[in-house]
Amino acid sequence: MKYKTSELKKIPDEVYKLPALTAGIENQGLNNYVPIDNATILQNVISISANGANTGVTFFQSNKFTVLQDAYVIDWKDPSIEFNRNNGVFISSVINGVLHGKYEWTNKAGWIRVRDEKIYLPTKNGKIDFDFMETFVAELEAQRVAELKNYLEVSGLDNYELSSRELEVLKSYDSVEWGEYRIGNLFSRISTKKLPYKAKDLPTEATDSYSLPCLTSSFRNQGLNYYAPREGATILKDVISIPSNSDVYRAYFQSREFTVLSDAYAIKWADEDMKLSNYQYLFMVRAINKVTDLPIYSYKMKLGGWSVVKDKKILLPVINGKIDFDFMETYISAIAKLAIKDVVKYADKRIAATKKIVNKQ
Repeated sequence: MKYKTSELKKIPDEVYKLPALTAGIENQGLNNYVPIDNATILQNVISISANGANTGVTFFQSNKFTVLQDAYVIDWKDPSIEFNRNNGVFISSVINGVLHGKYEWTNKAGWIRVRDEKIYLPTKNGKIDFDFMETFVAELEAQRVAELKNYLEVSGLDNYELSSRELEVLKSYDSVEWGEYRIGNLFSRISTKKLPYKAKDLPTEATDSYSLPCLTSSFRNQGLNYYAPREGATILKDVISIPSNSDVYRAYFQSREFTVLSDAYAIKWADEDMKLSNYQYLFMVRAINKVTDLPIYSYKMKLGGWSVVKDKKILLPVINGKIDFDFMETYISAIAKLAIKDVVKYADKRIAATKKIVNKQ
């Protein structure tokens, strides 16, 4: 494919909607989108990163995608065998265990090298035991899903029944009165200490010494993709983060502790006599992104920092001429319940599917 990653979209649209594989670990290497025309569409295969810091990283790709660069895909040589969700995950994990960490920049995981590697798979009567792989992955997933369900129950998040007030708010959304507000009149930028680190020198997973998430301009993982020492850092929580130099200018509500590293900043509710709830902050983020997270802004056409954003105007629900904080709270609460409902149903569905698989064996 004759595209450069800098020319592609990070968020799909009507034309650029096919995920494109590159070397990387985030989002299974699918971090760009290309037009579907003339692309080789792949699905239910194993991808291997052939270049970069994550060379050798292997994933089972169950959704449609295409290959862009610095990676390749493999499939069974025997046309009578097909990958499915469970055996694909099992085998890709086995391959990843052999490749990842063995290859690097100067010893890339190209197919010529990788094809001679040896892996161990379960067997029965001298043949690959696909039934074992199917059951093993299904039981492992069921265990994780059960843990998720338990967490939802303990946290009280499994209650997804909408209250009468929540139903009322959802139905009345289209008739709500809205008021226009300048962002800088509602929020103030938070001053933070400059850290003596560069992103490339920091770990991407927490360690004992590097445990504080760092904010950068990335829109992946809400911009928190690196970790720094807590000592000497300005620790923030329950505030909004906004990129200042990015391809995607998406704001996020950060409910956990973090610090600012580079190319981004944090803002907080300016009225110190009033504390916003998490749901109210989430509603504000949604309003802010309507004026910042737009396709017209990119690295080449920058939105700008706080000096620009603070003069942007957002729409918020009002009642009797004042911001309707109760509406915001109830509306996001209803949306959260609707989302949790899907999660709970997914968990129940996966557990039921696992029982069927296990009972077959």
